[in-house]
Amino acid sequence: MTGAAVYLILGLSLLLATVLPYLTQRIALSPPMVLVAVGMGVGLLPLADGTSLEPQDHRVLITHVTEFTVLVSLMGVGLAIDRALDLRSWRSWRTWSSVWRLLLVTMPLTILGMAVLGWWVAGLAPAVALLLGAVLAPTDPVLASDVQVGEPLTEDVEEAEEEDEDTPAEDDDIRFSLTAEAGLNDGLAFPFVHLALLLLAGGFTVVDAGSWVGWYVLGKVALGVAVGLAIGWLLGRQAFHARSGTLRLADTGEPLLALAALLASYGAAELVGGYGFLAVFACAMALRASERGHSYQRAMHGAVERLERLMTLLVLLVLGMAMTRGLLEHLDWRGVVVALALVLVVRPLTGYAALAVLGRDDHEEGGLDRGEMAAVAFFGVRGVGSLYYLAYATSHEHVPDEPWLWSTVAFAVIVSVLLHGVTATPAMQRLDARRSRTSTKG
Repeated sequence: MTGAAVYLILGLSLLLATVLPYLTQRIALSPPMVLVAVGMGVGLLPLADGTSLEPQDHRVLITHVTEFTVLVSLMGVGLAIDRALDLRSWRSWRTWSSVWRLLLVTMPLTILGMAVLGWWVAGLAPAVALLLGAVLAPTDPVLASDVQVGEPLTEDVEEAEEEDEDTPAEDDDIRFSLTAEAGLNDGLAFPFVHLALLLLAGGFTVVDAGSWVGWYVLGKVALGVAVGLAIGWLLGRQAFHARSGTLRLADTGEPLLALAALLASYGAAELVGGYGFLAVFACAMALRASERGHSYQRAMHGAVERLERLMTLLVLLVLGMAMTRGLLEHLDWRGVVVALALVLVVRPLTGYAALAVLGRDDHEEGGLDRGEMAAVAFFGVRGVGSLYYLAYATSHEHVPDEPWLWSTVAFAVIVSVLLHGVTATPAMQRLDARRSRTSTKG
């Protein structure tokens, strides 16, 4: 493909990505669906001949591109969440009840369910089956924009919404639960990816199991969260409360602080051995809490959102191109069963069970009624994060059945993009309308 053709395709695709969110607001069609379809069309063009899109040939590149895409999205969702989490308040922790249930119950059960399916249905070795479960378990902060919270709610927005009574609230418990889950579980999948890699390396003993729990499950999680909170707090103090006006970036309106925070928190956490994904999300949450109602929060979120849109465009275009150029070549009935079981059975069942058993009363903040539980359980979007974890694992260890894994994981992402993309808009509109009727009656 010539350089001129690449520029033309990227320019037209970027234009399409810019207008798609507005064109698809009220129809059962999501921007990721359209971008993947465009990528598939590009892959069929003669211009793309001779371009290798085999994942095995580009593991390192895929790892870094998908890694940065997820990081940008994590910063965006962290800045967008309006619900505060006061670590010293039990009441505040309880308002996040649905999130903790999805993380501590749904995610481990999903990993276990997918690992069993990988071993029993697909005939994978136990370590490879565990890797499959860890790769597919986390929901994705990149492709789930239709079911996530919108822009940060700041004082200027609150005043505008008070004037417009017909504007639906977007910070509801459904969107909040799905957004916070996607922000946190990307980092929490890493311990199980590492466990699979340790098993693949061989010689894993009971002593190693203790080390895995102590370091990969507890130590690296704690370090990632601590580093993220510290950097977010420091940058928040500097941006909003610095004594020098030239250093108070909130007054100047320079939104690139969000990108600086992203890079600093991720780099610092990885240097000390913590999980960088968790650090970025924690940093964003701390930065958001520094001055929650300031309009600068929207400026930072807007800058991150534009970068996220650009990175998502790149990933989805290449994914679509790869689909028509051999990515699904190794997909068989086993992969189809595994992918459909994940989206239609495992995630909905484990999600609903976690939320319904001794669930928080739906009249309290953080509580969900039966319909809302079903929506949260169903809309567990899979996406760029799964591609990242698989690229990371295969670039660090030889993984048997790697071509089949790539085809299966890519197919699961496509199924999620299509199914959740078609159902998200009408489902959320129906739930918003029901919520409006309930609040009117109340």
